[in-house]
Amino acid sequence: METPLNCAEEQQPPPALPASWSTVTPQESPADRNDKGNAVGFVLVHAGAGYHSESKAKEYKHVCKRACQRAVDRLKAGALAVDAVTAALVELEDSPFTNAGMGSNLNLSGEIECDASIMDGKSLRYGAVGAVSGINNPVLVANRLLSEAQKGKLSAGRIPPCFLVGRGAHDWAVNHGIPPCPSEKMATKFSLSAYKRNKHKMELAEKVDTGFNHHSKKRRQASETENGSGLLDTVGAIVVDREGNVAAAVSSGGLAMKHPGRVGQAAHHGCGCWAENTSTLNPYSTAVSTSGCGEHLIRTMLARECSSAMQCEDAHQALLEAMQNKFISKSHTHTHTHTVSFSQACVYVEFLWSHTTESMCVGYMSAQDGKAKTHISRLPPGAVAGQSLAIEGGVCRLVNTPTTVD
Repeated sequence: METPLNCAEEQQPPPALPASWSTVTPQESPADRNDKGNAVGFVLVHAGAGYHSESKAKEYKHVCKRACQRAVDRLKAGALAVDAVTAALVELEDSPFTNAGMGSNLNLSGEIECDASIMDGKSLRYGAVGAVSGINNPVLVANRLLSEAQKGKLSAGRIPPCFLVGRGAHDWAVNHGIPPCPSEKMATKFSLSAYKRNKHKMELAEKVDTGFNHHSKKRRQASETENGSGLLDTVGAIVVDREGNVAAAVSSGGLAMKHPGRVGQAAHHGCGCWAENTSTLNPYSTAVSTSGCGEHLIRTMLARECSSAMQCEDAHQALLEAMQNKFISKSHTHTHTHTVSFSQACVYVEFLWSHTTESMCVGYMSAQDGKAKTHISRLPPGAVAGQSLAIEGGVCRLVNTPTTVD
């Protein structure tokens, strides 16, 4: 990005944060916008909280560009926000460099279990899957759950599900035409290598806990420092379509070495993502996508809290206050770091992201752009991960080229 807005603030205590969201100001009707051309819409994606090494910067940016392009292609073809945000997530899930779908973190049993959710700001409907194995694109299942629920009740008046987990989610997906993929084929060389390292760290930790020796403890701590920052978290996207609708989605392989069956914030309502069109009660449409330690995000329902906080003129100040009051001050741990981003729109889209992790990779694109812009946001020099906060963002006019915030 050119000259992004950037600030760092010391936080006490120092937990961390993640999310991506958007807000829409109803300044023009859909008909007015369509008169200016059909290429109207905006997408913002992020590749997860964590550390994005310089050696892989090109790959991270490339996958964000592809995800943005996939979403914009759908918007240009007339798709609404839900379908476009799904297309972006599929691209992120298919990348071996993200912790979602292909290449996800392995759990304690050496298996991949994924979480994903999607929300439509127009209908307020939501679909999600948790701890599902053998599905390469869990966001497709979440999207299908959302669309099936819109058809109404099932036979005998049964209520259609919106959130499925485990084997039930897998079987439902297959029965609805979503192809399965063996978990062993979803693992990559990188994810298998990380699993072996993490397993070794656990073995060392257990020896230390039983009084093995002081040198092993030092080796364990060094190993945690060396390998811990390489893990990435939930990926996500938000989209504004030609009608001003917003949608948000997230997908995650979850924490490395998590207990089998664990479901993170990426699947929980109001925690992983949130989307809500403007209404008589809401002056702005909002779409939120979070990334970080699911246990903390679930306790605070961060996505929905951020959406409520964004119903004001000063988006930047609202972000700071939401992070401090709705998450950091309520967190019970100081060891994890997270990230956050959001956008504000209808004629204008204001997009912001924030992180206390070492870095965050984002991409954004309007339907009139020739290509996506990408950026790896990093904490300022001297800032301590988990104790400092970086905020960056920009403004996009949907009928013109994006410009950055002063």
